[in-house]
Amino acid sequence: MNKRLCLVFATLMAVPLALVGQEKSQAPATPPANPITASEKGFYSFVSSAVVGAAEKMPEENYSFKPTPEVRSFGQLVGHVADASYMFCSQVIGEANPSKDIEKSKTTKATLVAALKDGVAYCNKAFDSMTDAKGSQMVKFFNFDLARLTLFSINSAHTDEHYGNMVTYLRLKGIVPPTSENQPAPAPK
Repeated sequence: MNKRLCLVFATLMAVPLALVGQEKSQAPATPPANPITASEKGFYSFVSSAVVGAAEKMPEENYSFKPTPEVRSFGQLVGHVADASYMFCSQVIGEANPSKDIEKSKTTKATLVAALKDGVAYCNKAFDSMTDAKGSQMVKFFNFDLARLTLFSINSAHTDEHYGNMVTYLRLKGIVPPTSENQPAPAPK
């Protein structure tokens, strides 16, 4: 009886291993034409969607909220991210910055969310015209020579950094941030 159970167990274990072996022998998927640009755009899409979601979730009355007097208000953070999107992405494509001082000139939730969405759309347009070859071209950014794709990467990191700030502001107001919604409950201990 034990030999039969061992044989059944060994057979059941061999089937998944054989299937895994078949998967590995299949040809890998064809990579996108511009894999570095596509990867960067994918990450930016995730991060910028989270920031827009946070801006939309915060109620209007909390746009002036500052956890301490020394830091930006939530609304100023939204405007700052919009300003930075225009600054970085205009540099990437070699255009003059089409929109400045959003942080200082916009104060309502509606105008700030609209400006943020416009900034994200502007960056997405910049991504649409980018290739890995163009992305390797050097541009002057302040006193640095950087590849165009590096500026995209800096913008994504900057946006993600301020999303972290926004998460704190939302949590202080008892609001669940967009990236924490619909998360599975932790397993009981």
